[in-house]
Amino acid sequence: MKLLSTIFFAILLLFTATVQAQDDVYPAKPAKGMITIYGGTIHVGNGQVIENGTVQINNGKIVLVSPDIVLQSDAGGLTINAKGKQVYPGLILSVTDLGLKEIGSGVRGSNDFEELGDLNPSVRSIVAYNTDSKIINTLKSNGVLLAGTTPEGGTISGSSTIVQLDAWNWEDAAYKMDNAIHVNLPTFITRPRRFGGGGGGGRGGGAPPPDPVKEALAKIEELKAFFREAKAYAAEPTHKETNLKFEAVKGLYTKQQKLFVHGDQIKQMLVAIDFAKEFGFDVTIVGGSESWLIADLLKQNNISVILQQLHALPTTEDDDVDQPFKTPAVLQKAGVLFALNDNHEEARYRNLMFNAGTAVAYGLSKEQALQAITLNAAKICGIDDRTGSLEVGKDANIVISAGDILDMRTSIIEHAFIQGREVSLDNKQTQLYHRYMIKYGLE
Repeated sequence: MKLLSTIFFAILLLFTATVQAQDDVYPAKPAKGMITIYGGTIHVGNGQVIENGTVQINNGKIVLVSPDIVLQSDAGGLTINAKGKQVYPGLILSVTDLGLKEIGSGVRGSNDFEELGDLNPSVRSIVAYNTDSKIINTLKSNGVLLAGTTPEGGTISGSSTIVQLDAWNWEDAAYKMDNAIHVNLPTFITRPRRFGGGGGGGRGGGAPPPDPVKEALAKIEELKAFFREAKAYAAEPTHKETNLKFEAVKGLYTKQQKLFVHGDQIKQMLVAIDFAKEFGFDVTIVGGSESWLIADLLKQNNISVILQQLHALPTTEDDDVDQPFKTPAVLQKAGVLFALNDNHEEARYRNLMFNAGTAVAYGLSKEQALQAITLNAAKICGIDDRTGSLEVGKDANIVISAGDILDMRTSIIEHAFIQGREVSLDNKQTQLYHRYMIKYGLE
């Protein structure tokens, strides 16, 4: 009996040690009362900068943005001296598999981002969103407070939802439900394989290779037929039977939802413009690496762009090697509404602000680059009435940095607020850092 007690006690100690070794980060309590942030440089997000100003929050909403120092009379409220600091709107990751994919490849049990089938408009990413993802906390500590969690695969992947990154479950996380339907356009080009693989033969072994243009046009006609049928379905006041796929895209015709078209090639973007003209959809290009070639056309047709990854090689061999860095400035000059994004698998999306910083070195001003990851992203995602800038009446999604958030040397986040709640900046990586600093007597 004594031996059994000893074994039980040892197991209990082991369990306790294991629990303590895990990250211990919980969502903040609901916002109550007044919070005053004063003395910092306020980057409103719309291009305006206020030196030595004040932002006041009450019950989760911004109630004051002033160029003067305004201290609250309520002694019970929280006051933050931000003198020498930079105050920003929370950053927005517009399109991501965050919360759907924990480990890149090879571990299917941690991935819930793709469904079988080709036309899956009724797939909703939000119901699979994992608020316990270890990646989420690393993004918060880098200033990313909102994200568009997005399904992948097929021609129509399904609907994305904007989530706030401090939640107990997916219901709490949802910030704007089903904001966009995602379409992946087929490629019009068969590019040669790298590393000497050659172009390859046909599918039948020795048969001529398929014509990519013919196949792409056939797929696009299939897609158009779907949307024409869905439009007819939406026009009917009642239905004998409910079609879940057609129901899922009803919001496109009332513009309650946006159509996010994934594609990099010019021909793909021309197809997206055609969708906007035929169906009246509010269209955004996701990817758009060749968008700089048709920037004026995109502006004329009111097509917005989410540039997926600045830190990448150019699309074609004939492009300048730094073309991805220059594309934001071209779109800015043409007046195209665009946002910057980060879909880098290895960095796990935490370099969003540094993508924007690179664009500054290639033609954007710092405030324009900031706007591309805050207010512009909010406009494209349909949440600019609530967030994206530090303006009275909007949610208090705020980041305080020790220095320039676009510069990796000085981008040190000291405070973050989501809907007025000061959220923890702790994460698994910081905990492991402190753990081994202690082990080796370095702190």
